[in-house]
Formats: sequence, structure tokens, C-alpha cells
Amino acid sequence: MVDQARAKKMADRIQVIIAKRLERGIRDPRIGFVTITDVQMTGDLQHATVYYTVYGTDEERADTAAGLKAATGMFRSEVGKNLTARLTPSLEFLLDGIPENAAHIDGLLREAHQRDTAVAGLAAQAQYAGDEDPYVKPRELDDEDDEDDAEADAR
Repeated sequence: MVDQARAKKMADRIQVIIAKRLERGIRDPRIGFVTITDVQMTGDLQHATVYYTVYGTDEERADTAAGLKAATGMFRSEVGKNLTARLTPSLEFLLDGIPENAAHIDGLLREAHQRDTAVAGLAAQAQYAGDEDPYVKPRELDDEDDEDDAEADAR
């Protein structure tokens, strides 16, 4: 096993190398506006999974995925030139689901807020089905009750 700190440093370095290469431009017109979000390395430093997001429609995402798959060899050679490691890791590009997950979570939070508002409105108009306080309280003694208790004790 390799040190996790070294694997993290190598992953960060690979992320920077690929991002800079994308910034300089690639001749493939299918590759759109791509952002490299994360890189994960295996424990033996032989394989790197590159997560990316694409701004655009589903068709543009599919085109970008095909373009990145076709350019994997070029990216790997770029990583090999700029990385000081004995072996160059193989690269795999995966579409990152963070934007879709964030939109889904936003929708769920919006729905929960609407339901909370509806429940608060119902609670404001609600009336008790029985007594307001159904719990038995200790009986409060009046002055007359105190006199009756004193006479009963005297007997």
C-alpha cells in the first residue's frame, strides 16, 4: 500500500495537469465547457478516476464524454510528462453527478419547506379535541377545604 498523503498529492497534481491541458485547448470540437472537479487514485497509484462536469445539454454532455474518451491517450501522455512517478497511471473520465444531486436536494428542501408552511398554517387554525390540558393537575385547596380538613383531623 502507498501512503494516502502521497496518493492525494498525486491526484491533485493530475487534476491540475488535465485542467491546464483543457485550458490550452483541444482540437476535438465535441469537448465543451468542462470543469475537472476531482481525481481519485487507487492505493497502488496505477489508476486515476477523473471526475468532471459539463455545462450544457444532455447531448453536449454525451459528446464531451465521447471526446474525453477519445483524448484519454493524449491526457495520459501529458500526465506522464509532467508527473514525477515511475509509472503513469491509467485515466478514466466519469461525469460527476454533483450538479444534478444538488438540484435534487434543492427540490426536496423546497418541498419540505412548503409542507412545513402548510402544517404551520393548519396548526394555527387547529382546536383541541378535548380539554386544552388533558393531564391531571394537583387539586388546589381553598380556605373552606382547609377548614373541613382540620375538622376531620380533630375527630
